[in-house]
Amino acid sequence: MELEQVITTRRSVRKYQNKPVEREKINACLEAARLAPSACNSQPWEFIVIDDPKVKADFCREAFSGTYKMSAWVENAPVIVAAVSDKGSFISRMGGFLRKTEFYLVDHGIACEHFVLRAWDLGLGTCWIGWVNSDKAGKFFHLPTNKRIEHLIAVGYPAPEAAQAKVHPRKPFDEIVHYNEYKK
Repeated sequence: MELEQVITTRRSVRKYQNKPVEREKINACLEAARLAPSACNSQPWEFIVIDDPKVKADFCREAFSGTYKMSAWVENAPVIVAAVSDKGSFISRMGGFLRKTEFYLVDHGIACEHFVLRAWDLGLGTCWIGWVNSDKAGKFFHLPTNKRIEHLIAVGYPAPEAAQAKVHPRKPFDEIVHYNEYKK
């Protein structure tokens, strides 16, 4: 698929076929994420791939308990990828402090966008999940205190109705682009 087609057709998928996802495809997506740029080349990410049904069920019971229950549908995805962060290098943390920007989160966004675009290119659907109990999810995997699960990516072959769903409308180009000045 051409990059423009990947970008214009990719959508969030919440319904999947009951079909395992080949690890080679997951690894190709992880390689795309690994190659993403990051502030000061800090690469503040690691990924936990959850594809064992028992581990996935146990993880989901923790990660989607209480107020996070609305994301429990994620358990139906064949694969869940947990994006694990640290705060980045000392230099990127200092820059973030001065700019009041959490650059490691920006870096995560870039890496995970690489992941989901590559997944779509390979015929896989994804959904980025931010509504997760990060504390319980981290405890489930015994993460050290300097690591945190920021978000999850559900991955699988889209169910037929999900693959054909319309892409949500976007704001018009002229409404979001300004050259040399800001006009509203």
